[in-house]
Amino acid sequence: MTHPPFLPLISPCRTVIVAAGDFPLHETALSMLQQAETLVCCDGAASNLLQYGMEPHQIVGDMDSLSPTLRQRFHERILHIPSQDCNDLAKALRFCIRNQLKDICLLGISGKREDHSLANLSILLEYSLDANIQAFTDYGVFNPIRQTTVFESVPQQQVSVFSFTPATLFTFHGLKYPVTDAPLVELWQGSLNEACGKEFTIQMSEGKALVFRVFPSVKTTP
Repeated sequence: MTHPPFLPLISPCRTVIVAAGDFPLHETALSMLQQAETLVCCDGAASNLLQYGMEPHQIVGDMDSLSPTLRQRFHERILHIPSQDCNDLAKALRFCIRNQLKDICLLGISGKREDHSLANLSILLEYSLDANIQAFTDYGVFNPIRQTTVFESVPQQQVSVFSFTPATLFTFHGLKYPVTDAPLVELWQGSLNEACGKEFTIQMSEGKALVFRVFPSVKTTP
């Protein structure tokens, strides 16, 4: 019998991609930067990384928001992709996967414009077949899944499950509000749940979903 994959709450990545949303402030998200071996920035996000005191190893994008000064300073580290068939995050992910950088953490994918945040979350799912990808915000961590998966948790930790395939059937084990062999047709239907113990399982048929676990140190109100 094959055991389902287990996803710890905090799992450092060898490669970090910094997108141009809100730069992280939470200590857990920042620790991803500090432990990364390779730092890739989406276009103008390089300036945010520099303000934090770190330099990018690679800058990828259409270069519409990178200052002339930084273009000159990092000209040998820039991969200019003017095509508009995808956004800068997708371009950065393609760069990483093409160069066998497949253990990836995303930062700065949310905040600022909501349409950008939604687009970035869908990209996270799209490229999860080709790489091990997770995304950290100032509130928690997103993990894309395509099969039954066990997650590390703490009691009363808030959890949300978002299905992107309406026909997929889910069963929740170890969460306060049960779901049994049922689809999550609307995005809100699997949201705002709560872990009962040190782990929970999202059992699913074929399909794709995003699971969000709030950091235990983050206090939220209904």
